[in-house]
Amino acid sequence: MNHPSIAESANIKAAMLTISRRDSILLGFALVLARTDWLQAAPAEVAAEVAKFTGGRTPEPGKIALDLPEIAENGNAVPLAIRVESSMTTADHVTDLLIVADSNPRPIIAVFHFTPLSGRAEAATRIRLAGTQNVAVFAKTSAGALLTVQKQVKVTIGGCGG
Repeated sequence: MNHPSIAESANIKAAMLTISRRDSILLGFALVLARTDWLQAAPAEVAAEVAKFTGGRTPEPGKIALDLPEIAENGNAVPLAIRVESSMTTADHVTDLLIVADSNPRPIIAVFHFTPLSGRAEAATRIRLAGTQNVAVFAKTSAGALLTVQKQVKVTIGGCGG
């Protein structure tokens, strides 16, 4: 078996790493185009995720308290608290919460799962928002009810690269 010498290996590596100015510009444009392609989630993708969660049914407004600031000075850490009115009994309790930010690069913010042993259907966290947008919360109950609430948050400094 013939193995290349050290000098030949260095020449092969140098040839592989050499790229023309024109090719590097084209590569740069390709990377920019690729990045902007996935930067914003398509509205159809958001709708598909919500439809998957709701089973295509229309959720009813109400019974969800959404504590979210109207204006967030920094989109990197926006406080969010959710509480759903529920008896949390075996027969009727909140099973899942879905949080969606419609203009984020990744619009599904979080999914929470509950059981009757949870005691209360509530959650609190900090979320990232890329800019001013709507944040929607969807809740499913064991009795088959679907609930929703939505609020717009104005972000002065983006949190997802903005």
